[in-house]
Amino acid sequence: MSTAPAPAPRPATTADGREQRTLLAAREQRARDRRLATRDLVLSIATPILLLVLWELCARVEIIDPRFFPPPTRIVAAGWEMLLSGELWQHTAPTLMRLAVGGGLGALTGIVVGLLMGSSRALNAALGPLFSALYPLPKIAIFPILLMIFGPTELPKIIAVFITTFFIMQINTVSGVWAIDRKLLEAGAAYGATGLARFRHVILPGAMPFVFSGLKTATGTAVVVVTAVEFTGATTTGLGYLIWNSWQLFIPEKLYVGLVVIGLIGALVTTILSRSEKLLLPWRRER
Repeated sequence: MSTAPAPAPRPATTADGREQRTLLAAREQRARDRRLATRDLVLSIATPILLLVLWELCARVEIIDPRFFPPPTRIVAAGWEMLLSGELWQHTAPTLMRLAVGGGLGALTGIVVGLLMGSSRALNAALGPLFSALYPLPKIAIFPILLMIFGPTELPKIIAVFITTFFIMQINTVSGVWAIDRKLLEAGAAYGATGLARFRHVILPGAMPFVFSGLKTATGTAVVVVTAVEFTGATTTGLGYLIWNSWQLFIPEKLYVGLVVIGLIGALVTTILSRSEKLLLPWRRER
């Protein structure tokens, strides 16, 4: 009894071939993304290390004047001594407090006011010109007035940081509300999103990318302002005072320690904001 021949394999259809090509392209893209992420990580670590090594060598062989540019090893040693003695924390803690209180309250208030102004045409007409006139005023120039009113206390420093972050966040938030696609607003209205629901599900998510962008800008500006007001002599604590006093006493190692700590604070806050943005706004994640 003869057996029937096995059926020939069914040729791949056009749809099957397209699906295979799509899967292959997706795997290649993921592999490329991993390679790029590894490359970016290596570059972000290697570049600062290379610059520090170059700085160290140039200072050691006196290509640059070590009196003004001490080698990084001396700066690290000075920072370690200051950390052990408590001097570093004595200046870092007040600066962090001024940034947290003044910057935090300023950012929160600026976001709230920006959302209200962006949502209300009448409120924007009432406050917009006033804020536009006040924003360009140098915040350092306002600081002496604050000192005259409140005296040499913590309040003038906190208010200076508050004003700085407030205006940046107010401007960015208003821009974020105005940048929302009108089609999204119409879609929300079509689904019955009105009042608080419209604000929660349409306006707030739409403005958040601008809010995070403003927070990153406000962080850097607030660090500059708090350092500048600590330069003025109205305080004997803070990283700004440490830098200024070290310059007056010509102790460059301590001066650079203050600069490094300020840079680390700014980088840390910016990193936290970037991670928070990716977590809270998943549709904005970079590839």
